[in-house]
Amino acid sequence: MPGSIEPLDLCNVQVPYYFRCPISLELMRDPVTVSTGQTYDRTSIESWAATGNTTCPVTRAPLSDFTLIPNHTLRRLIQDWCVANRAFGIERIPTPKQPAEPGMVRSLLNQASTVSNPFSVRHSALVRLKGLARESEKNRNVICSHEAREILMRILFSDVSSGSSELSQEALAVLVMFQLTESECTGIGSDSNRVVYLSELLFHSSIEVRVNSASLIETVLAGMRSSDLRAEICNVDEIFAGVTDILKNLSSYPRALRIGVRALFALCLLKQTRHKAVQAGAAETLIDRLTDLDKCDAERALATIELLCRIPSGCSAFASHALTVPLLVKTILRISDRATEYAAGALMALCSESEQSQKDAVSAGVLTQLLLLVQSDCTDRAKRKAQMLLKLLRDSWPEDSIGNSDDFACSEIVPF
Repeated sequence: MPGSIEPLDLCNVQVPYYFRCPISLELMRDPVTVSTGQTYDRTSIESWAATGNTTCPVTRAPLSDFTLIPNHTLRRLIQDWCVANRAFGIERIPTPKQPAEPGMVRSLLNQASTVSNPFSVRHSALVRLKGLARESEKNRNVICSHEAREILMRILFSDVSSGSSELSQEALAVLVMFQLTESECTGIGSDSNRVVYLSELLFHSSIEVRVNSASLIETVLAGMRSSDLRAEICNVDEIFAGVTDILKNLSSYPRALRIGVRALFALCLLKQTRHKAVQAGAAETLIDRLTDLDKCDAERALATIELLCRIPSGCSAFASHALTVPLLVKTILRISDRATEYAAGALMALCSESEQSQKDAVSAGVLTQLLLLVQSDCTDRAKRKAQMLLKLLRDSWPEDSIGNSDDFACSEIVPF
């Protein structure tokens, strides 16, 4: 690095120029050396390469490869310097976790996929892969670059008749951390044995296995374009029952709630099988769990509620739950524009079918909510639904309290 660069002031302390990244000019926290022998902070050089640069920033020489070698000696010197100057308020930089080595990842995948290896070796390799994948996005990218998804699916479905296989469960736990391609989703969804196997795992004794199975089912449904294949998956009764049961009985597990809501939404996008969700108790469960969800999950839950309200059995199930209408009214303008839109749509469907729902909505204060909604900055779809609901309930309020409202058709659910 040129010696003309002035030392950087940090907490009124001069930082030696050779501790600074040539790209960011900041104190290096994870120094790595590239093929030209120059050292940079890992984040900076990775950003440099990600923008399409193929040369060394300092020497301008072509980088023969982008292998980043940790400069442990320099990192320790920087850490020692931080400790020596801690009286000036400088904190010691933590020792960074190094990304998974490609060679080690290849070895672990080979160990896990070799059928002739002892069970303990294969199982240990999958556990280590799971740990690496959970550590960082960088590790997941390294693992994914070695055809890991194909290997993991092969292990997962190697013996679909054995729902208790620990190897399959570990492979599933790793696989759900990756985004599958459309062809991979189709490969799973088009095989009835694989779909049935996943539906059986929804009732496994392990909470993690149940949630991971629901996660993979949601990924497969979202990743396929074929409506016929989605219909075949949704026609498996056990899937609706299993996903609903996760929402109903695992509410104390945030990940279970999140995955359960996502999976149920994906299942209910197909109109012809929504009645199966109602039969599985999804309507009651969604209302019971609505207040336990964060913003994003609440939006999906409300979208699912509106979808189910579009079929007669769904309307009846929601109308029979005493908390449905009050909760939907309360939700308006409380969570997000999308949530408001879905709540208004569900109320419109319920009040169109049930006079009791109309009375419940009036008692819950829907008039004030709808008038505020029409005057708010929310989406046009939400305002149109509010106007339709005001028109439907016109006889319930004083004539001078209702403005003009036009009749619009209900909009479609916005995909997530």
